[in-house]
Amino acid sequence: MSPTGPPSHTLRRLPLLQLLLLLVQAVGRGLGRASPAGGPLEDVVIERYHIPRACPREVQMGDFVRYHYNGTFEDGKKFDSSYDRSTLVAIVVGVGRLITGMDRGLMGMCVNERRRLIVPPHLGYGSIGVAGLIPPDATLYFDVVLLDVWNKEDTVQVSTLLRPTHCPRMVQDSDFVRYHYNGTLLDGTAFDSSYSRGGTYDTYVGSGWLIKGMDQGLLSMCPGERRKVIIPPFLAYGEKGYGTVIPPQASLVFHVLLIDVHNPKDTVQLETLELPPGCVRRAVAGDFMRYHYNGSLMDGTRFDSSYSRNHTYNTYIGQGYIISGMDQGLQGACMGERRRITIPPHLAYGENGTGDKIPGSAVLIFDVHVIDFHNPADLVEIKTLSRPPETCNETSKLGDFVRYHYNCSLMDGTKLFSSHNYGNPQEATLGANKVITGLDTGLQGMCVGERRQLVVPPHLAHGESGARGVPGSAVLLFEVELLSREEGIPEGYLFVWHEDPPANLFEDMDLNKDGEVPPEEFSTFIKAQVKEGKGRLMPGQDPEKTIGDMFQNQDRNQDGKVTAEELKLKSDEDRERVHEEL
Repeated sequence: MSPTGPPSHTLRRLPLLQLLLLLVQAVGRGLGRASPAGGPLEDVVIERYHIPRACPREVQMGDFVRYHYNGTFEDGKKFDSSYDRSTLVAIVVGVGRLITGMDRGLMGMCVNERRRLIVPPHLGYGSIGVAGLIPPDATLYFDVVLLDVWNKEDTVQVSTLLRPTHCPRMVQDSDFVRYHYNGTLLDGTAFDSSYSRGGTYDTYVGSGWLIKGMDQGLLSMCPGERRKVIIPPFLAYGEKGYGTVIPPQASLVFHVLLIDVHNPKDTVQLETLELPPGCVRRAVAGDFMRYHYNGSLMDGTRFDSSYSRNHTYNTYIGQGYIISGMDQGLQGACMGERRRITIPPHLAYGENGTGDKIPGSAVLIFDVHVIDFHNPADLVEIKTLSRPPETCNETSKLGDFVRYHYNCSLMDGTKLFSSHNYGNPQEATLGANKVITGLDTGLQGMCVGERRQLVVPPHLAHGESGARGVPGSAVLLFEVELLSREEGIPEGYLFVWHEDPPANLFEDMDLNKDGEVPPEEFSTFIKAQVKEGKGRLMPGQDPEKTIGDMFQNQDRNQDGKVTAEELKLKSDEDRERVHEEL
């Protein structure tokens, strides 16, 4: 209560000179009630009947205090009460604005402390009293509770209650912050709470949007930090207070939890958590990427995770399919890299947020694990791991029949398939569309005994749909070893001659010279040509089946034997077919 407010009997109400004269007279005459020991009181009697456990500050001379009181006489009759007026006393102590007994009785008090003061007349209103209220030579009894204390020299008091171990950023002037708070007066009376409104308090710091004390109290805070901020009235709402909840000249106490902080000038922040060795290529705009992520707010609140869906997030980067900050944050990553991407709201979901998990103006943090990426224009990446020491004059090519061992995995190391698990090597005719295109390509140009590493993009593997055990749009990693190769034969042929065929082919094939060739003679003849190195069968097939197919092709009338008229070389048939078409 200020001197200009309603009169209080704890305040002096007489001219200063007259009061001084009264005090001199009272002391000279030794006026006053008897002390508890039987004699007159010489000083204020102080009974501290409630002392709070914590007392960070005691009243000193020159402090500004706010307190409630009941004033009574010795017989218990009330002569005044701040409670009856519903108005606290707010005044500076120790500078002559209160009766001397009250000035002395308040010294050393703690906030929320309760005292009973017995004030003898010479320290109260002396032999004059107050007309109509306090008789002369009255001993006064005050029950006082202190609710606030501050000094004009005070500054904002900041106590850190909890500080996170990781502090990526501290609050600075012009930053935009989101925080929760509980606001109380110094005596613990609550006046406001962001929690009761179900949302953070969002504002700029150091731009005049907050009371000065809060502007100061938030500086250097880390996201997730908890602070206690005590603000003197002149850095809060001062002499006017605020509405009905904050009285004039009130110190304010805020328990603050900082949720996040950013600046409109912020860009995406990247932190590499794990970088695999041997990063040959980094992601660029236009690449298609598969990655896992955990998404959280700056205070650690999780809002989404690809792991919970047991599926990677698959998208093109740098082309606007995802929020701008993620588009930027994923570029330059290596396969297998783990990185933390911190995205300010203006590069995420802005002032409005999205859904019920990402509030407005929220900074987002993504912990990302890049599984793989590729570009639709990518070719197979081939790396030779080892070659046989001897000179390699011939390498595998289209049409060759090859045997090889392989291990296949995803780029994150997840094992998919291995020929070693089947006990036998894999077999394939290159170019016959029996294996995925990327593997077919990677097996060409190899020496027998060579080992290679192949990186196969999905459009040369199993595409967007994937296959059994292979996720969609997955880049595949193969380690292959070529064990053997056999010269292939042209497409459409089952057998080729190494040299010109015999001039009298049918006669040579007709072993018993009876003018017809049954299957047994046909098979015996072909096998002899292969054994003597004069020709070769299609590799990778059962010779008996291949020879059987050849016989069926030559047995035009399907009567179980081949005659001279029926026997024709495929080359001759092809020439005849071209002639007919012409």
